[in-house]
Amino acid sequence: MPKVLISDKLSPAAVQIFKDRGIETVVNTSLAPDQLKAEIGQYDGLAIRSNTKVTAEVLTAATKLKVVGRAGIGVDNVDVPAATARGIVVMNTPFGNSITTAEHALALLFAVARDIPQANASTHAGKWEKSKFMGVELTGKTLGVIGCGNIGAIVADRALGLRMRVVAYDPFLSAERAKDLAVEKVELDELLRRADFITLHTPLTEATRNILDAKALAKTKKGVRIVNCARGGLIVEADLKAAIESGQVAGAALDVFMVEPAKENALFGLDKVIATPHLGASTSEAQENVALQVAEQMADYLLTGAVTNALNMPSVSAEDAPKLRPYMRLAEQIGSFAGQLTEHGLKSVTIAYEGDVARLNTKPLTQIVLQGLLKPQLESVNMVNAPVVAKERDIKVTETKNEASSDYHTLIRLSVTTDKRSRDVAGTLFGGSKPRIVQVNDIAIEAELGAHMLYVVNQDKPGFIGKLGGLLGEAKINIATFHLGRNQAGGDAVALIQVDQPLTEAVLEKVRALPHVVQAKALAF
Repeated sequence: MPKVLISDKLSPAAVQIFKDRGIETVVNTSLAPDQLKAEIGQYDGLAIRSNTKVTAEVLTAATKLKVVGRAGIGVDNVDVPAATARGIVVMNTPFGNSITTAEHALALLFAVARDIPQANASTHAGKWEKSKFMGVELTGKTLGVIGCGNIGAIVADRALGLRMRVVAYDPFLSAERAKDLAVEKVELDELLRRADFITLHTPLTEATRNILDAKALAKTKKGVRIVNCARGGLIVEADLKAAIESGQVAGAALDVFMVEPAKENALFGLDKVIATPHLGASTSEAQENVALQVAEQMADYLLTGAVTNALNMPSVSAEDAPKLRPYMRLAEQIGSFAGQLTEHGLKSVTIAYEGDVARLNTKPLTQIVLQGLLKPQLESVNMVNAPVVAKERDIKVTETKNEASSDYHTLIRLSVTTDKRSRDVAGTLFGGSKPRIVQVNDIAIEAELGAHMLYVVNQDKPGFIGKLGGLLGEAKINIATFHLGRNQAGGDAVALIQVDQPLTEAVLEKVRALPHVVQAKALAF
């Protein structure tokens, strides 16, 4: 009989689901980290919310653990790479609390527009400061939505019902999806310039971290009001404080903070700041939904092996798994390669399977390609929900198969079209198990991808390789592998260089400044 530990508070109905399915269940929500580490070795499953920290140390002690189930979206408290390395599935419930979080953002929007918490405290204190709390209307104002995925789209829809104008910044929002939502898609600088209110609904990635810093806040309309119910790391809190004190920002309503629990914060005590303790998903309906979902998902996996909403494992049957396993890493690399180079809204994706791979069940591979493609911008996307996310954003996904072999006995080709351009990436397996990139656009290249890569597009001119190698040497960056390709002599060329350490922005700027460089970007795999 499988055994599950519930270490954070979940609905009693979720506990009952486990018990009804014949799974032994222990509820202990008061375990300290050391106690969790000591106890976890006897369990097959761990059900959590946001309080329990599933660290690498805990996972090392979890000798029997098969699955971690997060009742909610964010898995910041789970070391997913460490879980993956130990073969532990990490699941979440990505859509169970979308409406609740969107409604909290709207509540904070009203609150920051009318100083409701401050007026409430003043009135309870026996004051009658009617003239002090002069607010602003929402009607006719422009709301800037940063991140227009599932939650952002709900906020936009409700704001339109309030007769607000809505502009949205989201690199993955297609023009067609924006039209369907009746929002205007804009670049970030234009959103900052036009918005009377800004609300954030984007995951925390390297691309979005500190998206509202001093430089960005200086571009906003004077008197803007900001709402954040997404992730604390999206805003530089010290910069927001300075902007409020200078009057550039008229007010802010925050449900999330850089460090949580937020017992102390530079923004606390400011008259124009409204703060709530990460209540975005805190309604009885949302708590019930995500708890029931995670219990069902974990029970299915422990009893039947079925996988739903896993962040580190595709939906694969026991029969297909051995055949598909060699291709999974290749699919992930191809998707991630294209995703890290994509900077504009995706319109269409075509995944072509040729040769041996075309004879397999390729649906899980398509999910993995999409996950890799979308992951750089959408932290919450996983191998299961990637097709749903693509559909929500009106990204047309096409899968084709051709069992005949061409230059390679097996090949996966990814073609993406954005608002600005198209890009092709193709890969194969060497020796039946080693992923290789074999084509970028119309340029043939055979490259093994490593943890840290430098991708360079340049004009094929004499002396360029020497200058590039010399620059990296001067920067004390060791080259592990160096792969080259070109479409014709003197035409476009591509270099894929594996290095031993991450590349800094300063080094990348120097590479971009070299003669004949068209594009230079750091990639990570």
